[in-house]
Amino acid sequence: MTIEELKKSGSIIFESISGSRAYGLDTATSDTDIRGVFILPIEQYYSLNYIAQVNNETNDIAYYELSKFVELLSKNNPNIMELLNVPKECIFYKHPIFDTIKKEDFLSKLCKNTFANYAFTQIKKARGLNKKIVNPVEKKRKSIEDFCYVRDEKQSILFKDYISSNCLSPKHCGLVKLSHMKDCYNLFYDENLNYNGIARTNANEVCLSSVPKSEKPIALLYFNIDGYSTYCKKYKEYWDWVDKRNDARYKSNISHSKNYDAKNMMHTFRLLHMAKEIGLNNAINVRRKDRDYLLSIKNAEFEYDDLVSRAETMKEQLNSIYNNSQLMEKPDLDSINKIVYEIRNNFYTNIKLK
Repeated sequence: MTIEELKKSGSIIFESISGSRAYGLDTATSDTDIRGVFILPIEQYYSLNYIAQVNNETNDIAYYELSKFVELLSKNNPNIMELLNVPKECIFYKHPIFDTIKKEDFLSKLCKNTFANYAFTQIKKARGLNKKIVNPVEKKRKSIEDFCYVRDEKQSILFKDYISSNCLSPKHCGLVKLSHMKDCYNLFYDENLNYNGIARTNANEVCLSSVPKSEKPIALLYFNIDGYSTYCKKYKEYWDWVDKRNDARYKSNISHSKNYDAKNMMHTFRLLHMAKEIGLNNAINVRRKDRDYLLSIKNAEFEYDDLVSRAETMKEQLNSIYNNSQLMEKPDLDSINKIVYEIRNNFYTNIKLK
């Protein structure tokens, strides 16, 4: 089902703006995120064609089927809990039946961990960007030969340096695995025996050759396969990130010279503040009153280590707040199941009566 088909089906019971524009933290370049809830037509719900979610490619627009929506609510998922208290001006449409879903039935002490853990994933993302900015990976990919070393008398030298200093050609090299010595090979050289070299293009292992028993190795070669595997993973992660990153946001992040994703850090503190407010006041405050402070974080007015320290302190404070909170330990699933049944049954019944 596409978003267009969903909208034509008459199944949507809630639709609103979410994300930064709902928090009041948007800027001129902010995307508009849309979230919604729908109830599948009865014939699909009772068939094998159950659809839990409909979204676009970037997930900026996403609609959740009632069962999945309530399941996420029962787990106190932060992004979903927000939909129970978005500002009225952000709501495009709300079916009266949606009001049956009340925050009092879902707010629980689970929020301490769900909001805080999500907050710290934002720190992890910010730290990950920091590493990528400080440690960029060259576009030209290293080869197996860059991770091969040759024992030359009392020292080990890079294979490329070894053949260069000895005026050898890599295509005339041959390798034979050395027994009982992990990742070690006898290195042979002969311009007339059609050896395979030490590596093929885009290979993950060194290349072995058939070598006559009469031949004598010229050196011992070691292939640092663990180092090569780690490099390949890092290379792929880095250039996948480059391909997919939001360049406008990236340029904004590096312009402040703090080398971290300031937007991720802003959301870290938004989530921690929301967790605190839920624990103290049983309230989901989507539109932020701490807007100026959060935007100062987004503008990178703080040092990264200072923000991490503040976040760690806030996380510790949540333990005390939630220990003294009057919130229930976790939502009552029996009650929630009854709510879901009544909503779905009433929705299907009203459709039949029309």
